[in-house]
This record gives sequence, C-alpha cells and structure tokens, in this order.
Amino acid sequence: MSADEAAYDNYVVFGPDANCTLALCPAELSVYQYQPTLPGNICFLLFFAIAMIIHLVIGLKWRTWFFVFCMFWGCVSEIIGYAGRIMLHYNPFTFTGFLIQIICITLGPTWYSAAIYFTLYKIILYLGPQHARFPPKAYYWIFIPCDILSLLLQSVGGALSTVSDGSSNAAVNVSIAGLSFQVFTLLVFISLTLEYAWRWQRARKASGVKEPLSRPFKIFVTFLSAGTLLIFIRCIYRIDELSEGYSGDLIHNEGLFIALEGVMVLVAVYCLIIAHPGPVFQGFDDEKALREGSAGAHLERKNTKDIPLSPPLPSTAPHAHCTKNVHAARKYGERKSLTTSVIVHWLQQTANDPRAIDLKREGGAYLYSSLGWPRRKNI
Repeated sequence: MSADEAAYDNYVVFGPDANCTLALCPAELSVYQYQPTLPGNICFLLFFAIAMIIHLVIGLKWRTWFFVFCMFWGCVSEIIGYAGRIMLHYNPFTFTGFLIQIICITLGPTWYSAAIYFTLYKIILYLGPQHARFPPKAYYWIFIPCDILSLLLQSVGGALSTVSDGSSNAAVNVSIAGLSFQVFTLLVFISLTLEYAWRWQRARKASGVKEPLSRPFKIFVTFLSAGTLLIFIRCIYRIDELSEGYSGDLIHNEGLFIALEGVMVLVAVYCLIIAHPGPVFQGFDDEKALREGSAGAHLERKNTKDIPLSPPLPSTAPHAHCTKNVHAARKYGERKSLTTSVIVHWLQQTANDPRAIDLKREGGAYLYSSLGWPRRKNI
C-alpha cells in the first residue's frame, strides 16, 4: 500500500457503508478506478430510450407481442443500468449506483437473445419446416428456457453481490456462469441456424427451385444475423471482464466497456429494429400454416405463370392444361358443359403437383358449388 492510499485508511471506498466522495477521495480508489463519463452514459441512456419507443410502436402496429415484450424490457434494463453509471459519475463510490449498473446492464442482452430465438421459429415456418432438424416449436422451447436460466444465474450473481457488499467471489462466479451459459446457448443457436440454412439451400438446389428470396427478407436476415453476432461478442467480453473479479484490468478500462458493451449492444438493438419480424412476416399465419401443412410452400413452388400443369386435361376442356384452367373451368361451369369426370380427372392427376395448389384453392370452391357438390375445406 502506497503512502497516498494509506492516507485514506479511515474511509470506506466500496460497499453499502462507503463514505468516500470525490471531495474526499480520488476516483482511482473506487471499484472501477475511474469516473464514468457523463456525456457517454447520457447518450447511451437516450439512445436506448429512443430504441424502446421505436420497438413499442412497431410491435403494437404488427402485434408481435413476444418480440416487443423482450425488446421493451431489455431496453428498460439498459436505461436503468446507464442511469446507475450516471450516478457513479457524480460519486464513483456509491454502492447503489454500482449495483444498479452491474445488474441491469448485464441482464439487458438476455432479453434481446430471447427475442432473437423466437424469430428462428418464424423463419423456419416461413421457409419450410421440412428442412429443420427439429419441429419448429422445439427451437423456442429449447432456447428460451435456456435464456431464462441464464437470466436467473446472472440475477442470482447480482443478488449475491448485494448481500455480500460486492466482495463475494461466489457472486462473480455465478454471474460468469450465467454469461457463459448464454454464450453457449447463442453458439448452439447460431450452429443450428446455419445448419438449417444449409439444409434449406441444398433442398432448393435439388428441387430446381430458382425463385429468389424477397429483398425485405434478405435485409431482415442480414440485420438479425448482425444483431446476434454483436450480442455474442459482447457476452465474450463480459466473461473475460469478470473472470478476474472486480480487481482485473479489463473492468478498469472504460474505453473497452464503451466499445464492447455499450456500442455493441446499442447497435444490436437498432439492428433488431430493422430485423423486426412484423413487416417481413405480415400476413403469414404460422399456426394456420402448421395446421394446413403449407408452411414454406409459397417459396418452394415454381412460378406457375404460363407453365402447363402435367398431365394435361382431356380434350373436352381445351384450355384446362395451362394456368388459365381456373378461368376456363369457370367459363365451362357457367355453360353447364364442364362434366364431373373432367374435374375429377384434373384433381386426381394434379394431387401431388405443388404448382396446382393455388389453382385448386382459387377455383376449387367455385367448381364444387357449380356442380352442386358439398363444399370442402381443403381441395
């Protein structure tokens, strides 16, 4: 202990009984050994507040309740956390400010991870669950409970810091365990996502489907991937930061904290604004798609414009072999000259042709009603 530090032996610099202030003790004696920047922390607080409002507006518009719930509480956690760092700016020795920021800033990205996990379920339904290794709902039933466990471990670590005056190694170890489990869960999530993408692409090549994905969907996936990667990098940094407890070198480096915690998470939150699932999945009913087994079918069928259905209809219906067969069927139906045998033949011969799905759904109900048959739910 240096002579300068010995001069402050009568002061408590850390814990609930801390009596040091900047007027009495230098910031270098505090747990972080620096005075957190005021402009930087105010900017983080304001930008997270703006992101929270944007997520709320988009979520309410598109009714993406689970996604917006997670993003809202993640932003609230970040706002409270940076308010704690503003408290530390005015008094680096305040134990209340220290606990607020260490708990809330650590927990924030756990909420974002849960939102990201849920989007994989939507993506799989949209592209086709038949390419997934597991049933679509299994993905969020696996990853979201894992995320909750990670949240609980980090919360317990923060609670132990509170009851132990911030000096417990057990508290740090539990927090590290929670962060490590979050990194492991993210790593498995990324691996399974990449595997699904590979299986989906391989199936498309094998089936000869060349229809490109929509531009909004590509943008959605790009920013979702970026947000996931940024949170993953941030979690690795926090594990390294806490690996030496509150006395390590990394925890005393504010520049690294701003770059690898603040900026990484903030950019990830704004990436998830662009990657909000509402606009890209508008009109897509995942529950209906699961019931009808049509999830992903809209991307797997070829463009049916001017492509004849095989095999062709008998010559009694001259135009029914092309994509205009629905209009031709209506014309013949109105004239009462479309026979039952022709319709039965067409339905049977195109039962397994994915290009006929839309035609059947559009024209099937009309054909049945024209012939006086009972209406069927699925054709």
